[in-house]
Amino acid sequence: MAEIRLLFWDIGGVLLTNAWDHDERDVAIERFQLDKSEFETRHHELMVPFEEGRLTLDEYLKRAVFYHARTFSRNEFKQFMFSLSRPMNETLEIARQLSTRFRMCAINNESRELNRYRIQTFRLAEIFDTFVSSCFAGIRKPDPRIYRLALELTQHAAEECCFIDDRPVNIEAAAALGMKPVLMQNPVQLKKALQSIGIAL
Repeated sequence: MAEIRLLFWDIGGVLLTNAWDHDERDVAIERFQLDKSEFETRHHELMVPFEEGRLTLDEYLKRAVFYHARTFSRNEFKQFMFSLSRPMNETLEIARQLSTRFRMCAINNESRELNRYRIQTFRLAEIFDTFVSSCFAGIRKPDPRIYRLALELTQHAAEECCFIDDRPVNIEAAAALGMKPVLMQNPVQLKKALQSIGIAL
């Protein structure tokens, strides 16, 4: 078995709470009294171009929320979106410890403004050498092209890499390319899973 030299990490659901997933949208729907069915229909039509960097946050909000007058401002809604991001401190600490011994790279699906906010706010650049985010790559997981791009950017063979994510479909796509897959469920389980492939903490 090849020695692991690089760790690829998902961000939302692993190191931080999700940026704008269904739970976060539900909180916003309740806070701003949006029509859930209408908002979710519009969101799903816009989600792919939004996360692939083809729509700005303002463009997304104009079409998903502000297509008619609201009692709240666009800036108020944006600040609320940003405020929903929270650190998952135990897993972040695991990643920080491993970053002193391994090369680290993030592969995640996020829109541009939320991705930048989260990288800066939670000081993720102190942990990761490279960010392969869907909004910059123009490709979303589990499309195999985003994993291949990450391998090309980091110049590592798949067999030398581990990929950590909380969604089985994303793990399966990485494993199909030869990466060692680790499905994140909780910090204790994550430590055990990493140790099982020779990554001791």
